[in-house]
Amino acid sequence: MSKNGGTSNAITQLSEPPISKLFFADTRLSWFWLILRIYIGWQWVEAGYAKVINPVWVGPDAGGAVAGFAMGALKKTVGAHPDVSTWYATWLKDVVVPNASFFSHLVAFGELAVGVGLILGLFTGIAAFFGAFMNMNYLFAGTVSTNPLMFVIQLLIILAWRVAGWIGLDRVVLPFLGTPWQPGKLFPSKKS
Repeated sequence: MSKNGGTSNAITQLSEPPISKLFFADTRLSWFWLILRIYIGWQWVEAGYAKVINPVWVGPDAGGAVAGFAMGALKKTVGAHPDVSTWYATWLKDVVVPNASFFSHLVAFGELAVGVGLILGLFTGIAAFFGAFMNMNYLFAGTVSTNPLMFVIQLLIILAWRVAGWIGLDRVVLPFLGTPWQPGKLFPSKKS
């Protein structure tokens, strides 16, 4: 409460701990993020490329692999503690399976785009977000494999987006394009 009995609208900002600043805002550790980016990016490029050249993912039989994957996940919805939740099974059955060809292309080219973005350090935070989103969907479908590790690393890259692409194209592209809170050279702020 303020002195006059009303509530205060003051904004309190908490300072960032030194360890957080070191890992997520200090360019001296950009080499660390480069290593993680290349590792995760390569995983996505390999997976995406294998799908792009495969006719059951992209080609005359597109959708076959996605439909098979979804049907396998639907079999994991039984028991006291199913591997696949009912809500996700409904999504797979009602949306993914009927549009398997579309999702097949989306997954194949999405994996490739995420991998290239991470390796080049281009829109690093966005690429890591979409990679984590795909890993999360694979986990919801009951597939463990390397998905938990990739998901965690990509979450860290998202947190470190400011320096994760520093040794990469983000160092040039982001100052040119800008961010929602800081205009770039291409889209300067319009001050009246």
